[in-house]
Order: sequence, then structure tokens, then C-alpha cells
Amino acid sequence: MDLMTALKISSSGMSAQRTWMNVLAENLANVNTTRTQEGGPYKRKTVIFETVPYASDFDELLANFIDDSLSEVEVSDIVEDGRDFKEVFDPGHPDADEKGIVLYPNISIVEEMVNMLTATRSYEANAAVIKSIRAMAMKTLELGR
Repeated sequence: MDLMTALKISSSGMSAQRTWMNVLAENLANVNTTRTQEGGPYKRKTVIFETVPYASDFDELLANFIDDSLSEVEVSDIVEDGRDFKEVFDPGHPDADEKGIVLYPNISIVEEMVNMLTATRSYEANAAVIKSIRAMAMKTLELGR
């Protein structure tokens, strides 16, 4: 694998993790949102990652398909979580029903923070790979002097 291929694969991972971090930040920002434009509480979102064979031309695509060696990461979809909303008794809340129950988003702050740490570490790992690629490229240029 050449340096540019490794760079492209790592950058695809960084881009995917950045998208996940943005979705996690949106979830945390809406943890107490009980009313949206669509009606009802905010629905937690999550990111679906997908591996995509890396190829710059058809020959590489065919070779990667046969031996399944190199893959990039991309976000295939951002979906709403299907978990039930949290029910809280708060008869004074403007969004309370006739029984005094308010529906809150199905977001766990702890789960979102753990996911954010995971995304951050993955982003940092890809950044370290890119830093190593840069160092190798610079050493290669020094050899040419």
C-alpha cells in the first residue's frame, strides 16, 4: 500500500468520526427537547457506518473485491433510534398530557458521552496515522537529497 492510499483511508475514517461527533452533539443538545417541529419529543439519532472498497480504478476495485484487502469508511445513513421515550410525571409542564405525563427524548447522557469518547479516540487514531504518513513522506524526501 502506498502512502496516498493510507492517507485516503485514514481521512475517510476521520470524516466518518466527525459526522458521528456532530450527531452525538445534536443528541446532547436536545436531551430535554419535548416539542419539535414534527411534533412530539426529539428522537435520538445514530450513525450507520459502512465499509467501502478502496479503489482508484477498476483494476484496483476488482483486486480488492477478490481479496477484500482495503476498505474505506463512510456514513451510509443517520437513523432515528426506536427506543421508547422517557415518561416523567410533571403536571405543570406545558407539554404534559391529561395525566400529567411529559415525554422526554430517549437519550442517555452517559451513553452519549461514552460514544463521544469512542469517536474522539477513533478520530485521534486516524490523525496519528496521518501524522506518521507525513513523517514517512518527509523521510523519503530527505533520502532523495
